[in-house]
Amino acid sequence: MMLITSRGTGRWVMPKGNIGPRMPAHVAAAKEAEEEAGILGAVCPVPLGSYRYRKLRGSGASLMIDVDVFPLAMTRELDRWKEQDERERRWFTLEEAADAVDEEDLGRLIQSFATSDFKSAASRTRLFEAVPGHSKVHHMFAWFQRLLPKTGNFFEQFEAHAATVLAGAEATARLMSGGEDSAEHIREIIERENDADEITREVLQEVRRTFLTPFDRASITSLIGALDDTVDEMQAAAQAISLYEFTAFTPEMRDMAAIAVDAARLTSEAMPLLRDVAKNAKRLHELTERLIRIEGHADAIHTEGLRRALAEHGGTDTLRFVIEREIYKHLERIVDAFEDVADQIDGIVIDHA
Repeated sequence: MMLITSRGTGRWVMPKGNIGPRMPAHVAAAKEAEEEAGILGAVCPVPLGSYRYRKLRGSGASLMIDVDVFPLAMTRELDRWKEQDERERRWFTLEEAADAVDEEDLGRLIQSFATSDFKSAASRTRLFEAVPGHSKVHHMFAWFQRLLPKTGNFFEQFEAHAATVLAGAEATARLMSGGEDSAEHIREIIERENDADEITREVLQEVRRTFLTPFDRASITSLIGALDDTVDEMQAAAQAISLYEFTAFTPEMRDMAAIAVDAARLTSEAMPLLRDVAKNAKRLHELTERLIRIEGHADAIHTEGLRRALAEHGGTDTLRFVIEREIYKHLERIVDAFEDVADQIDGIVIDHA
């Protein structure tokens, strides 16, 4: 997590500022991140939470301020930015960031963002050595624990698949941010989908040949199927964008892609927790609750995007409207698939906790 220093006291803080007229809060947050920290990325329009702090005004008054915090997945770190001579910026581990800030509420919020810490396995299967190497899956998602042979490698497979989905979501957000590298982002999304298919095939084969499974077979196949649907729709969106050579991404499209990134992050945290459902039931419920909440927010953004497309192109450029509608359709299905993942996790929690 990146923190910056405040201009007045030099203490470590998050980029933040006032919301401009008729500007959505998450857009204002992204603007502050660019101006104060030199960071561009996909900002999820659903806040993680909020915290309070006292701000000293020019009048001498010390007033309590409420701050909403939005997750932003970085796609680019600028070499030069507006306030670079006024602040220091630094990347922290989540634990270090929570300790560095003064506000207790913000520290707890940062800690809640952290994924759970799980030990790596002493050995890995050939498949899970190949996927991180081929896909460049970040090491923080390589949570592999050795299981007894009779139980299969389902937890490893879930975690590897979720890491691949997260990488695909981040590539989708980079694609929606525009620029000249769209062909590379599209290629990466397709490669991630191929990696996910390989893991899904392994799971389905493992289900058939394993005597003792950690959950009933229907739950395993339904969960991996829902996971796979998310990246399938990412690929479908990327292929539509490639086919139509579409580059005019709307704010609603970028917002939905950012929601997909946050949903993938939540899913990646949830997978290792399935190793001990009874112990982690509360946290799993918190994660699925947010997944369902942001899916509802995505529905509203999808409707607003279609309304904008119809108003701007419905009567003058029917082809443009049809293209935008198809892209919105796939973006909505991505987030819908994450809601299905949440439903599958909830079912497992109900059965085993």
